[in-house]
This record gives sequence, C-alpha cells and structure tokens, in this order.
Amino acid sequence: MRIWRFPYLAAKYGGGIFLLVYILLAVTFGYTMIVAETALGRMTHKSPVSAYAHFGKGKGIRFGGWINAIIPILIVPYYSVIGGWITKYFFEYLTTSGRDVAEDGYFTSFITEKNAPLIFTGIFLALTIWVVYRGVEKGIEKFSCFIMPGLILLVIGIAIFSLTLSYTDADGTVRTGIQGFLVYVRPDFTGLTVKGFLEVLLDAMSQLFFSLSVSMGIMVTYGSYVKDEIDLNKATNQIEFFDTGVALLSGMMIIPAVFVFLGRDGMASGPSLTFISLPKVFQAMGGAGHIVGLAFFLMLGFAALTSCVSVMETLVANCMEVFGKTRKQMCVMVGIYSLITAVLICLGYNVLYFELKLPNGSTGQLLDVMDYISNSFLMPIISFLTSILIGWVVGPKWIVEEVEKNGEHFSRAGMYSFLIRYIVPAVMLVLFLVSTGFINML
Repeated sequence: MRIWRFPYLAAKYGGGIFLLVYILLAVTFGYTMIVAETALGRMTHKSPVSAYAHFGKGKGIRFGGWINAIIPILIVPYYSVIGGWITKYFFEYLTTSGRDVAEDGYFTSFITEKNAPLIFTGIFLALTIWVVYRGVEKGIEKFSCFIMPGLILLVIGIAIFSLTLSYTDADGTVRTGIQGFLVYVRPDFTGLTVKGFLEVLLDAMSQLFFSLSVSMGIMVTYGSYVKDEIDLNKATNQIEFFDTGVALLSGMMIIPAVFVFLGRDGMASGPSLTFISLPKVFQAMGGAGHIVGLAFFLMLGFAALTSCVSVMETLVANCMEVFGKTRKQMCVMVGIYSLITAVLICLGYNVLYFELKLPNGSTGQLLDVMDYISNSFLMPIISFLTSILIGWVVGPKWIVEEVEKNGEHFSRAGMYSFLIRYIVPAVMLVLFLVSTGFINML
C-alpha cells in the first residue's frame, strides 16, 4: 500500500509539504501508535476486540475494538481489487512486450472493462485466502526474507533511473527527472491556508496509518503472536524506519516520472499514478525495461499480497474469537464476503459507476469512498480511543514496562507517555472533525 498510495497523495499536494508532514508524523505519532498497539497485543495475547474488552470493561473504550474489526472488513475487498490491477500488469509484462500498458488511456480502459478486472481480482483474492488459511508462517513468511529486499533494490534502481528522464512537450518545454525530484522534496508553502494544512495533515496521517499498519487491528493481532523474549523496542524501531524509508523511496520513484511525462497537471491523476507513470518509465529504459517491468510488478504483487494477508489475518482472527469458529470456517466466510464486495467495487468503474463528493472536497467512486471511510474517518477514531485506553485507562507505565520486560531500555519512554496521553487524542479529535467536513462549517 505504501508503494501505491503514498506517491499519489504526495503528488496531490505537490510533494514537498506532504513529505515534510509525513516524516514528522512518522517519528512521533507513528512510533507512538506502533508501540502502543504491539505492546497491547503482546500484553493480552488477544485479538483487537478482546484486547480492548480486557481493559475497557465498563468504560466504553471497548467500542474501539469493534471499530478495529470493522476496518479490515472495508479494506480487504478494495485492496483485493488493487491487487488485481497489479496482477493484470504482471500478466501483461509476462505475456507481451509491455508496450501497450505504457499507452495513454490503457489503465482507464482496463478498469472500465466488465470481465478482466473481475478475473484478476479473483485470482489475487484466492491467493490471499489460501495463504491465510495455511497460516502466515507456512504460507508466506519464509518467502519475504528474499522477495522484499529484492523489491527494495528494484525500487531504488528505478528511482535513480527516474532522475535521468527527460521529455520535451510539443511547445518545446523540457521537463527533467531532477526537476521532478525537486518538486517532490522542496516544500512550497505559497497559498497554504489553515484548512489546506489540515487536509494535508489528514491525508498524511491516513497514509501513515496504512503504511505502518496501525489503527486497523493488525499490530495488535501480530503483537499477540510476538514472543516475550523479543526486543519490542528494537522491533518497532525497525518497522518505523523500514516503512518510512520505503514510502519515501516510492515517491522518489514515481513523482519525478509523473512530472516528466505528465507535468504538474498529471500529478493530480490520483490512485492510478503507479499504473500510468511507471510503464512509461520502463518503456524509456529500452530493451531492459521489459525485464525490469516484469520483475517490478511480480515483487509489487508479492508486497501487495503480504499486505492483504495481514489485513485478512486480522479479520479472520477477530471472527474466530467472536464467533468461536475454526480458521477454515472463517476463511471461507470471509472469502465469500470479500469476493462479493470486490465484484461490486470492480463494477463501480462501469455498470455501477457513480461520483460522490467527499468531505475533503475530492470526488470519488466506490473504491475511493471505502478508502476514505476506513483511512480518513474510522482510523482517527481508533487512534483517539487507543490513546484514551493506553494513556488514561491502562496507563503508559504498563506499556513501558511491557517494552522493557526483558531489561531493554525504552529510550523514548518520556516522549511516548506525553504523546499518548495528551497530543495524540487532541490531534485525532481535530482530524476526525476534518474528515467529517465539520471544520468546513466553522
């Protein structure tokens, strides 16, 4: 998700401002929420629903556990659709030269077809269900140790190549990758209003939630699987560093290329940026571009699969505890629901097409609406309730002790305690008001 979603959000706000806000959030809010949720999971050894209920009895906080369960219900279907798009592009590079996917209008023509998106979404969803059914360790974990480093190296290589790109418009205007890189990293505060800054903050925070897998139950679920002897402080530091680094690299890979081929206007293309700009980059590489494109979409597909598996695993774990069913039974039930909903999302680009004005001023289809509800609306609520649970019900001291239980030193304990008690709940309340459009009424 960080490779697909981060670049288009960064491009939406012109690059630099979004990048600056995201980095500041990652080292403060992101780290705070990772530690809180992972420690809560290991402390209780329960799913989000049960973990919240364990500490929130009679205090209304356990409602947050149920919202944690709702978000994966929304995310799995539309993420499967995006996974289907990636699968389609991999198939094209596998069976053809890949030139067609670099043509203008290819992506739009594909997602508006009635059959092809359904087929590739079904393939991706079937793989996800199979992995979750087998269990994460047996199904996918052993492959991550070499696939993910390979993807990172590929992203770095493509990012460097994007800087060498150059394109001349019909009017003689020349755009280069270096110029696009400067657009990406250099903040432009011209015309920035308080309302505009709050919108940047909301989108940056929603991306942070998704990139770090917080406020959707994943870190609580996986925390419940973490053994007591694991250094939790070191593990969370690694997650923070790795996820933030990959997100920044993905922006460096895509935004300069978008600027070169499509200009500043093209940076407003939205979620389709990855599927529109990268094929043009691969085509510009000449003969090697076909191999690079094939390898990239293979590894991106694997990365998407691991992300979707993480979300579905959380959903299945919640349902197993709530309904008392086996993993096999819940995989079947969740799979049927996800397939039906994913089909509806695919049809949202043709038969069921509509446009809805969102509170942030943008216009979206069904996939965009589900993404907005889960990331911009519900996740701030979860973060608010989590900060209340940890900051005022459980107490930061419990989490600090959980992190230091093996004698490790929690170097950011003071910052963590202050943020989780005071700053996180205040900011999340403001972001919730922004996501609902209430701020616009003031």
